[in-house]
Amino acid sequence: MSKVPTGFPKDFLWGGAVAANQCEGAWNLDGKGWCVADINEFRDDVELEKKSNTEITTSYVIEAMNSAERIFPKRWGIDFYHTYKEDLKLLAGLGLKTFRTSINWSRIFPKGDETEPNEAGLKFYDDLFDEVIKNGMEPMITMSHYEIPIHLTTEYKGWYSREVIDFFVRYGKTILDRYHTKVKKWIVVNQINLIVHESFNHLGIAEDKVDDLLSAKYQGVHNEMVASALITKYAHENYPDNEVGMMLCGGPSYAATCKSDDVLATLKVNQMEYFYADVLLRGYYPGYAFRYFEDKGIHVEFGEGDEEALKNTADFMSFSYYYTQICDKDSYDKDEGPRRNKELDANPWGWSIDPNGLRILLNEFYDRYQCPIYITENGVGYFDKLEDGAVHDDYRVAYYRDHIKAMKEAIKDGVDLRGYYAWGPIDIISCSSSEMSKRYGFIYVDIDDYGKGSGERIKKDSYAWMQKVIASNGEDLD
Repeated sequence: MSKVPTGFPKDFLWGGAVAANQCEGAWNLDGKGWCVADINEFRDDVELEKKSNTEITTSYVIEAMNSAERIFPKRWGIDFYHTYKEDLKLLAGLGLKTFRTSINWSRIFPKGDETEPNEAGLKFYDDLFDEVIKNGMEPMITMSHYEIPIHLTTEYKGWYSREVIDFFVRYGKTILDRYHTKVKKWIVVNQINLIVHESFNHLGIAEDKVDDLLSAKYQGVHNEMVASALITKYAHENYPDNEVGMMLCGGPSYAATCKSDDVLATLKVNQMEYFYADVLLRGYYPGYAFRYFEDKGIHVEFGEGDEEALKNTADFMSFSYYYTQICDKDSYDKDEGPRRNKELDANPWGWSIDPNGLRILLNEFYDRYQCPIYITENGVGYFDKLEDGAVHDDYRVAYYRDHIKAMKEAIKDGVDLRGYYAWGPIDIISCSSSEMSKRYGFIYVDIDDYGKGSGERIKKDSYAWMQKVIASNGEDLD
C-alpha cells in the first residue's frame, strides 16, 4: 500500500509567470506589428470592480490605433524588452526553477498572415530564452497570450475566420522549429475558456463583423482548439521530447444554496468552463456541450477533418487560479453568469480570496483528467505603497501562505501537481484593466498608470519570504 505524500515532490517546479504583452513594451520596435494588447486602454474614470476589457468594434480599433491622446500602457509595459537581463537575475534570486512567458505572435508574424517570419523577433526570443536558461530556470512558453495581430481582426474576422487556423499553425510550427532545443514545455493558448471577460483580446473578433457574436465566439474557439491540436500533433511527430499542454482560467462556481435547481445550474456553468479541457485532453466534444449549444441557439460548424484533428490531445493540464464565484438558477436562466461570493474576503477589485477553492479545483481536475497538472498562474493584486524605499506587503505573504498550504493538501489528496507559477513575480501591467497600480509582484517596479516613474526595481518584503519558501521546497511558510 502506497503512503500519503508528506510534502511537495523533490523535483517540484517553483516558478513565476508573465505575459509578453504586459511586460515587454517596445510595441513598435524591430518589425513588430500591431497586436490586440496595443489598443487596451487605461481609464481612470471607471469603478475598480468594473474595469475589464469589453467587446470592441472595428471602428474602435482604428480610432485607438490613430489616437495620440488616450493611454495604452501595454505599449510600454515595464520595458522588459530592454531590461530582461537584470529582471531575470532578480527572479532567479527568488530561487525560481522555471519561468513562464509568452511569445508575442505579432513580433514573429507582424500581420499574422505572412509566409515568412520576422527574423528580428525570432532573435529576441532566442536571446531571452538563453538568458532564462543561463539563470538556472526552465522556460515554459505560451504561444498565444492575448497577442493576436490586429490585421487578423481588421482584414479577417479574428479566430472566427477559418483561415486563421492555418496562420496560427504556421506560427506554431515556426517557433517549435526554432526553439525546441531550448523550450521543452509549451502552452498553446492562455486561458482558452475566457471568451466573455477577455473575448476580444482572446479571439480578436470585432462585434460588427459578425451577425451572431455568441456563435462567432464558440466558432472561434473551436477553430482555436483545432489549431491547438494540429500544433500538438506536429510537436509529437517532430519533437517528442517537447511537452504541449493546455490551459484554463480556473475557479469553480459554488451553488448559492443547497436547492437542487441551483446545484444543477452550477453544474452546467462549471461544465462549460471545463468543456475546453474536455476537448483538448479527451479528444472529442462532450454531449453536454451539444445540449448547451442547442439550448442557447449556438451554431458551431465542424470542418472536414476537425474531429480527427482533435484526437491529438495535450500532454498536461494547466490552469490559472484567482477566485471562486457563486451561481443560482435565476442568474443562469437570465445569462447573467456567476457572481462574487460575499462570504469571502476580496481584494479591491472584488476578486474573492479562497484557498480552499484551489484545493477543490485541483482535486476536481485530477479526478477528471488523471494527467500531470501545473498551476500556471496564481497571485493577488493590491495597491502597494512604496514607503522609505520599501514595500511591506504582509497581505501578499498571507495570500501565498494559504494557497501553498492548499496545494500541499491537494498533493496529499493524491493530485499529480508538478509545478506552481506565481503570477506577475515582478510588477507588470494588469491584463483586465491595463493598470500598473494593480500590483502582483514580489518586486516593485517604479512606474505608474501613466507610464511615469524611474523604472527602478525594488524587492518587497514578500521577496525574502518567497525566497525562503522555495529554498525549503514549500516547508517553511512562517
